[in-house]
Amino acid sequence: MNESFPRFDTGRALSACRAGLAALVVALPLAGFAPLAHADRADKDKPLNIEADNMTYDDLRQVSIFTGHVVATKGTILIKADRVEVSQDPQGYQYATGTSSGSNLSYFRQKREGLDEYIEGTAVRIDYDGKQDLTTLTTNATVRRLQGMSTLLDQVHGSVITYDGQNDFYTAKSGKDVASPGNPTGRVRAMLAPRNGGAAPLTGASATLAPSTSIQGAPNQ
Repeated sequence: MNESFPRFDTGRALSACRAGLAALVVALPLAGFAPLAHADRADKDKPLNIEADNMTYDDLRQVSIFTGHVVATKGTILIKADRVEVSQDPQGYQYATGTSSGSNLSYFRQKREGLDEYIEGTAVRIDYDGKQDLTTLTTNATVRRLQGMSTLLDQVHGSVITYDGQNDFYTAKSGKDVASPGNPTGRVRAMLAPRNGGAAPLTGASATLAPSTSIQGAPNQ
């Protein structure tokens, strides 16, 4: 993403996601999340605010088109892209599609309700469905779970990634657009943090130590 957009640390190594499946689709629960935590539910009721260099309104399609360093916010949701199209259905649900070109990638971020955690991602195209609270990142997609907006917990890289904010899970698909010399078929790759976040506590009584009365074994030659 150009200097206007947040960047990912491309030097961070990604572990291959080898769940024993040959399928091209991986569905991943958000590891370590509290069972009742979701994307911020108040977001869908917040107004959509957009800043851009230019705006046009397509009355025939009932679509507003924003271009040039577009920044869209809706509650805790943030979308940055070169171009954003916005529409609204008769029930009042809003939909946004952000696209970027060249070396830029579109950017998405949303806070998780009741937690100091964020879901953020980049891709060439990002579609936000306000009715289903569903975000789809397409082409060279990466999604990360952050603690406090700075500590990386999970990261997934694939061709198409969908994030379901209502049910707290995402799916990732492989594709040729994420192929590389080390990953020629463009398989999904993920780095997932342990659920407990650290080593398990020690339990049980301490062992009783006593000196040996004999030497066992032979010394190394």
